[in-house]
Formats: sequence, structure tokens, C-alpha cells
Amino acid sequence: MRATKKLRNRKPDVLVEIRKLGVLFEHTDHKVYLIAEQCGDIKKDIGELKFDVHEIKETLDSHTKILDSHTKTLDSHTKILDLHTKTLDSHTEMIGGLTMDMGIVKENIEFMKNSLKRKVDVEEFTALERRVAFLEKKSPRTS
Repeated sequence: MRATKKLRNRKPDVLVEIRKLGVLFEHTDHKVYLIAEQCGDIKKDIGELKFDVHEIKETLDSHTKILDSHTKTLDSHTKILDLHTKTLDSHTEMIGGLTMDMGIVKENIEFMKNSLKRKVDVEEFTALERRVAFLEKKSPRTS
């Protein structure tokens, strides 16, 4: 009988312990539910981040293609400018040669101008011939 009394006395303790375990299970279930909910939110956030990263990657790829085409355009313009530089260098040499030639032409013109100053004009020569003829008629011949 003593054992039965002890069991009966312990029975309420066991029931209290079972109730405490039930509360503990509820509390644990609630915490697990919260963790599961947070995990779902994290997965959703990761999915959104993956989508954003994919969009950014597509934008970067598009911009890379645009930059590549601009690089090709700039390269072709560089080649054209190099050709223009060669042409300008050639023209500079030609202008230098023309400047030297123009100096020679100026000297020749100055020489011809000075030579013409010393020569008699055809009209002046004709007038001089008439005057000499007139003077010869007027003066007595002494021969």
C-alpha cells in the first residue's frame, strides 16, 4: 500500500510535469514556426536578389557591347586622323617649298624691275628719235 500511496502522491507531480512538457513543446513549436517563417522570407529575399543581379548583369552586358562598338568607332577615327596627319605633313612640306620658290620669284621680279628702270620705253625712244632728227635738220652739217 505504501507504494500505491507514493504513486498517487507522485501522479499529480507527473501531471504537472506533463503539462510543463506540453507548454515547452508549444513554445518550441512556436519558435520553430518563427524560424521557418524567417527562412521563407530569406529565401524570398534571395530570389529577389538573384533577379536583381540577373538584371544588372544583362545591363552590364548591354553596356559592354555598346562600349565595344564605340571602341571600334574610335579606332577607325584614329586611323582616319593618322591619315589626315600624314596629309597635313605633306602639305606643310609643299608650303615650305612654295615659300622658298616665292622668295626666288620675288627676287627675280625685283631684278627685272630694276632692269626695266634702266631701259628706255619704246614711246620714249620714238620721241627721242624725232627730236634727234629735228635737231639734225636744224644744225649745219659739218662733215
